[in-house]
Amino acid sequence: MEQQFKELLKEQNSYHEALALVQWDLRTKAPKKGVEQRAEVIGLLSQKLHQLTTSNEMKKCIDVLKDQTEDPILQRAVEECENEYLRSSKIPDYEYKAYVTIRSKSESAWEQAREEDNFELLQPYLEKLVSYNKKFATYWGATTNKYDALLDLYEPGITTKELDQVFGQVREHLTTLVEQIRQSNIYPNTNFLTHHFPKKDQRSFSLAILKQMGYDFDAGRLDETVHPFAIGINSNDVRVTTRYDETDFRTSVFGTIHEGGHALYEQNISPDLAQTPLATGTSMGIHESQSLFWENFIGRSEAFWETHFELFKSFAPSEFHSIDFNDFYRAINEVKPSYIRIEADELTYCLHIIVRYELEKALIDGDLKVKDLPEAWNDKMEAYLGIRPRSNKEGVLQDIHWSAGDFGYFPSYALGYMYAAQLHDQLKKDVNINQVIASGDFSSIKQWLTKNIHQHGKMKKPLDLIQEVTGKSLDATYLVNYLSDKYAYIYQL
Repeated sequence: MEQQFKELLKEQNSYHEALALVQWDLRTKAPKKGVEQRAEVIGLLSQKLHQLTTSNEMKKCIDVLKDQTEDPILQRAVEECENEYLRSSKIPDYEYKAYVTIRSKSESAWEQAREEDNFELLQPYLEKLVSYNKKFATYWGATTNKYDALLDLYEPGITTKELDQVFGQVREHLTTLVEQIRQSNIYPNTNFLTHHFPKKDQRSFSLAILKQMGYDFDAGRLDETVHPFAIGINSNDVRVTTRYDETDFRTSVFGTIHEGGHALYEQNISPDLAQTPLATGTSMGIHESQSLFWENFIGRSEAFWETHFELFKSFAPSEFHSIDFNDFYRAINEVKPSYIRIEADELTYCLHIIVRYELEKALIDGDLKVKDLPEAWNDKMEAYLGIRPRSNKEGVLQDIHWSAGDFGYFPSYALGYMYAAQLHDQLKKDVNINQVIASGDFSSIKQWLTKNIHQHGKMKKPLDLIQEVTGKSLDATYLVNYLSDKYAYIYQL
């Protein structure tokens, strides 16, 4: 029976790889006229995968092996497959195919809606996706709190009750800190940030940093897309994408470091987990902790830029060569509430996530209609960040997630930031992190992360992993203290 189960997992994995490759192509290279048929292909492949997941053969393997196998990897794989079986078997096959097809078409509609700044182009797709997600949550047994059922897909063990508590704590501290900075009368000089920086040179610098991080280019590649992402086709094919803005190099530099953090996770999962559902990150929050760790705790640190400033200038146009280092460091860490999440400074980033969390929870709970989403978005941005989007393109249309049906995903970003701060605190006890960053050799950091996080894939559950590595449960205080200390220094609070 173990061999039959392994063959089923191998077949499932083949469909996963094919879907990942098609989706990467759809988001990076596919011509517009090919989108319609590509969406049908994705729908068919997803239907086949759904059938495998809910097959009688899979059910038989689960029933036998969950009580018999002594192999810890197989035990955990059976547990994952049982969870997926129980979820997927409750969704009719034809309905799942229709949902996936709508989702693919919706992503294309989002691109057009964003380009034309026209929410109404996306609205009918979002309405269908919200309806499907609410229906699926009901299939899974949710009655009073459907959002929790969706949240569990991305962050097992976390509930809205816990999120409301930790997000409330973070929101209170960050809004206060933002106001203190606003009143500090310290204004970093940021004029040089918008100097023209050619795309090809930004790409060269990004490639150099990815290499220093330990990203394996023999098992990956860097491409351009509208909305940056990393995708693991398998551990030997993990692709990174970024977006270039020739009037703001920060978009590509920090975006590439961020996605590189995701990619390092996928590239360094134990080979023992290959061809199983465990060969990926244990949750979206833990995955996000890796990208935010590299982007913020490494890439935005003073030690990083003390070492990499000259390298940066070697790729940058001459206008950047006379910039003082301290001015540069303060400028790239400027706190300035912005409309776009992926361009947000690290202090206000969580507020962007809390806006999205509260809105999508309201959509699923029935307290907000899709047609009212743009206005509700703008109201919350004004309340939490003090700015009101001037268009839907810089407001509700900026993210791909809802158009992809990913309701329950956004909280993972803020949770990942909290996890990253807690892991960073523990790493400092084990490694002289500033000395390592200053050396330009990040191998010991990568090794620590691989040993404690990456190699385990999905063998350990997210909250158990954090408890095991740091000795404590999830605690937002680490993030609050990190941000308070850093920005009190920069803004002389």
